[in-house]
Amino acid sequence: MQPRKKVIAISGMPGAGKGVASAAAKQLGFDVLVLGDVIREETERRGLDPTPQNIGAVMLQVRELEGSAAVAKRLLPKIEQCQSNVVIVEGVRSFHELTELKSKFEVITLVIHASPKTRFQRLLSRGRSDDPKTWDTFYERDNRELTVGLGQVIALADHLAVNENSITELQSTVKGILNKLKT
Repeated sequence: MQPRKKVIAISGMPGAGKGVASAAAKQLGFDVLVLGDVIREETERRGLDPTPQNIGAVMLQVRELEGSAAVAKRLLPKIEQCQSNVVIVEGVRSFHELTELKSKFEVITLVIHASPKTRFQRLLSRGRSDDPKTWDTFYERDNRELTVGLGQVIALADHLAVNENSITELQSTVKGILNKLKT
C-alpha cells in the first residue's frame, strides 16, 4: 500500500512571501501547486480582466456557489497527479480548505508573516495585475482574505516564518523548515 501523500500548505496574507517560499520549495525539488491559480484560471475562463476586484469577486462567488472548500476541492486532482509523496500547496485561505486537504492527505501548515506596511510596499513593487495600487484597496483585500478565514489558518499554523528582511533570509528559513518536514 502506498503511503499517504503529505501536503505542506503554505499560507499568509497577500504580499507576505508565499511565492518566495514556494520558489525555495521548488529549488529543493518539491512539486508546488498554487490555489490562487485556480481562481485566476476561473477569472480568465469567465472572460474577466485579472483586476483585484474581479479576482476577489470570483473567489467569493466560487466559494458561495460550491462551498467554502471549493478552491481546495478543485485542486485535489492536481495534487493526486503529482508524482512526489510530498506536495507544496501555496495559498490556503480557510480552515475549510485545510479540512478538505486533510480529508485526503496528511497536512502540515507553514505560515509566512510580514507586517501590513511591508506587505503593501512589496505588492506595489511586484506589480501583478491583481495587486492593490492604493492603501484602501490593500486594506479591502486584507479584510476580504480575513473574511474567508485566513486568520484562522494563520492562528493554527504548525510552523511560522517571519519575512521582514531579505528574500535570501526567508528562503534559508523556509528551506530549513521544509528539509525537516519532507520525510
